[in-house]
Parts: sequence; structure tokens; C-alpha cells
Amino acid sequence: MKKISFLLIVLFFISCGKDHSDLTVKVNIKGLKKGTLYLKKDKDTLLVTVDSLIINGNKDIELHSALDAPEVFYLYLDKHSAEKDRISFFADKGITEINTTLKNFAFDADIKGSKQQEVLDEYKLLITKMNNRNLELIKEQFDAQKENDTSEFIKLKKATENSMKRRFLFTVNFALNNKDSEVAPYLALTEIYNARMDLLDTINKSLTPKIKASKYGKELEAYINSIKKTEANN
Repeated sequence: MKKISFLLIVLFFISCGKDHSDLTVKVNIKGLKKGTLYLKKDKDTLLVTVDSLIINGNKDIELHSALDAPEVFYLYLDKHSAEKDRISFFADKGITEINTTLKNFAFDADIKGSKQQEVLDEYKLLITKMNNRNLELIKEQFDAQKENDTSEFIKLKKATENSMKRRFLFTVNFALNNKDSEVAPYLALTEIYNARMDLLDTINKSLTPKIKASKYGKELEAYINSIKKTEANN
């Protein structure tokens, strides 16, 4: 009897904890019958699991986490095979809804939730077009090399380099134009971390006080300071 009472108390607190969690992720995966979902986030450069759920025909799928400030989370699907799929999303307090398919788990993901995710989606849409053009140029460059067309190869190589520069500068400008979003320092840290120091410094200085005090704002400041310190010691 005591064991049953103790179990009920534990389940009660788990239930209450989830009801009052900062972040709720509602997931719908078309075609999924069995598997395990993991909600993860980055902690000290390591991905840690904050919640998980075994799927066995479940209709209502929810994962939960505490959340102090907006940050990127990862939804992993383990289909009990060697293959594991992942969806990344920018979460804020409240509800995030993810609708996707089993067949194209990451590619088909439709994410609705935070305003940060909306900004990130805008960036991804535009950068995908640029990435596709880069791939086309690389293929054309390879074909020219195969056909021993030296002049065309040199022309395409220069076009590829210019395209990569445009992609780089586009990310810098996107971050500057969204200085009031946590996405700006996040992109600086993940997409253009190897940029010239003056560009990273410009992004950092442009951030609003609120964003400078955010998770990624603090990380960008620390990253820039560490590079400057290293350069000063060399």
C-alpha cells in the first residue's frame, strides 16, 4: 500500500511538472507508429536530453522542458534502427508545434511557435536558394574540368568564390538587420564564426541590450573576447 501511495505521489509531481513547464513541444509525425522521440539542447558544447517519449501508436505527443531564455532545441527521432533523424528549432516559452512525416522527418518539418523561429525560417529560405546556386556552380565547374575547358573552369571557379562571398555577407547583413532578435548572435556563432573580427565585432556592437544579455548574446561576446585575447598573446 505504501509503495502504491509513493508511486502515485511521484506520478503526481511528474504530471504537475510537465503541466507547468516553460516549453511544450507538440509533435505530429505522419506515418510514425513506433519509435522514440528525444528533446535535446546544447549544454557546455554537449547535447543533453531534457525529455523523451516512447511512441507506440500515441496520438497526442508532447515533450517538455524548463526554459530560461530563447534557445535552439533539437528533436531527435530514433526509429530503433541505425538511422536517426533530427530537427532543430528556436524555442521560446510557450508552445511549439512541429508537424512532419516519417519519410522525410527533417525536410518536411513545419514549425510554429516562437518569433525567433519565424526569423530563422526567413533566413533558411533565402540561404537555401543561395546554397542551391552554389551547388549548381560547383557541378558546372566539375563538368568544365572533365571536358578540359580551362577558360570555362576558371570563369566558374571565380563565380563560385563570389557566390560564397555573397552568402557570407548576406548572413552578416541579415544578422545586422535583425539585431533585436536572438537569431542574430546565433547565426554569428554557427554560420560565420570564422568571419573577420571586425565583422563579428560589428554584429556584436549592433545588438540591442536585451539581445546582448541573452544566451547567444553572451556567448558571442565571450567568443569574440577569447579570439582577441588569443590574438593579443600571439
